[in-house]
Amino acid sequence: MTAATVTAPAASRTRKVGLIQGLGQTKTLAWRTIARIKENPGELGELAFQPIIFTLLFTYVFGAAISGDRSAYLQFMIPGMMVMTMLSTTLQVGQGLNTDLSKGVFDRFRSLPIARWAPLAGRILADQTKQIWGIVLVLLVGLILGFRPGNGFLGFLGAAALMLVFAAAFSWVAVLIGVTSPDAERVQMFGMVVVLPISFISGVFAPTETMPGVFRVFADINPVGNLLEASRGLANGGPVAEPLTWTLAWCAALVIIFAPLSIRALNKRV
Repeated sequence: MTAATVTAPAASRTRKVGLIQGLGQTKTLAWRTIARIKENPGELGELAFQPIIFTLLFTYVFGAAISGDRSAYLQFMIPGMMVMTMLSTTLQVGQGLNTDLSKGVFDRFRSLPIARWAPLAGRILADQTKQIWGIVLVLLVGLILGFRPGNGFLGFLGAAALMLVFAAAFSWVAVLIGVTSPDAERVQMFGMVVVLPISFISGVFAPTETMPGVFRVFADINPVGNLLEASRGLANGGPVAEPLTWTLAWCAALVIIFAPLSIRALNKRV
């Protein structure tokens, strides 16, 4: 009687969860995060501040100096601004997970018969809502200022879809940082120290051809640089096949490497 009482809960905790069931749990946990956005729409307002200010500043302060013409600079900069916004939004996945861990949310998850990866994947899936909001916002501001996708709406839609795929893959990096960091401020520091420089060197706001040789080499092998080249090619015209192939390869590598590391780090922490 006593042995049965002790071993039954342990068996339920270690029960293996199938892939289909885990995907359903991921969807449920993603909706939990999205529902919080519905209750606090101010989160989307906070996300709107940076892309709007950056788009206006770089267009009217640096546009003519960099490209000689603000209209030409808009065509170059808007896809880059979307990538920049995507990376900044991705970091919020890590910050949100770190906050949940600090508040003991994952301690409650641990007592439930759910896949260990479901809360992490659910947060990433919910983040796509914010990613779409950021892309639409930058597009609207760009259209008001005079941006017109050279390949039309379908080309731009392809670029946006590629950014969302990359965001989902890169989110596992943010997840690992969020799980291993002692507080949310460290996740934000990672963004300032690592993500921001990588973005600028990749050619978000200025062509890499004008950069020193070392920076140009880094931009060529940088996953964000490949994403930028593919996105600009899809939206405005230009090389697509090679940068698209490299971008998808980077996406696969990021998931293969950082997803298991994130799950292992979570298992150690809770």
